[in-house]
Amino acid sequence: MSNGNPQQIKTNTMAILSLVFAFVLPPLGAIFGHVSMGQIRRMGEEGRGLALAGIIVGWVFTALWTLYFVFIIVFIAIAASA
Repeated sequence: MSNGNPQQIKTNTMAILSLVFAFVLPPLGAIFGHVSMGQIRRMGEEGRGLALAGIIVGWVFTALWTLYFVFIIVFIAIAASA
């Protein structure tokens, strides 16, 4: 017989942090996302969508920041040689 209290499945904390850090420190957000996916699979916790979003946003923002810095370095090199 049930006592009326359904068991709560907790959301993985690393999954939440992965999405937060994906916007603040994108590589860290992506890494946290990968780590949390393993924890979610192993422990049966919730948060797979958050972890996946952290991975995607983290790597996309990392790529955009990398392209931005490469563009700036190339621009400076061209301007310096002119």
